[in-house]
Amino acid sequence: MSTPDDGTETRPLWVFGYGSLMWNPGFATPETRPARLQGWHRAFCIYSEHYRGTPQQPGLILGLLPGGACRGLAHRLPDDDYDAVRRYLIHREIDNDGVYRETVRPIHLDDGRIVPSLVYLADRQHRQFAGKLPIEQAVSLVRRGRGATGSNLDYVANTVKHLVELGLRDRPLEELARRAAAP
Repeated sequence: MSTPDDGTETRPLWVFGYGSLMWNPGFATPETRPARLQGWHRAFCIYSEHYRGTPQQPGLILGLLPGGACRGLAHRLPDDDYDAVRRYLIHREIDNDGVYRETVRPIHLDDGRIVPSLVYLADRQHRQFAGKLPIEQAVSLVRRGRGATGSNLDYVANTVKHLVELGLRDRPLEELARRAAAP
């Protein structure tokens, strides 16, 4: 099992979801709370060559980039299955493409607590790091992307849907979803 890149040897009890981890954590969580990560923002900045695209026809997925704040969901990791869940998260977020870095960052829960959490940041040195693309290029990638877990457009739509359900607005994401879904 990897250790977080921030030098700590802590056992974080939470994982921060800002994309598909919000609606599909992939494990039974004893508690889920709205949360905010300071200093980072959600962005479609990673070429997906596995889950939402292929090497020949990449999709575009979310990562966290420096600056601003990101609101999402925090899932508490289960005590009784902790090691298995950590292995699952590492496989899901790191092993397939290696485009995310696992780190531990403080997140602000909606009940006022500040807790250390696993956070998956975009590795800006990775070959699949796209950075901020022009909207036309992002729309094209999202429309054509399809990978092991389905269409890229479904991923974008699900993210927007869940953000709306949480009462959160992400105007750049909403614009991408609107334009990618247009005929």
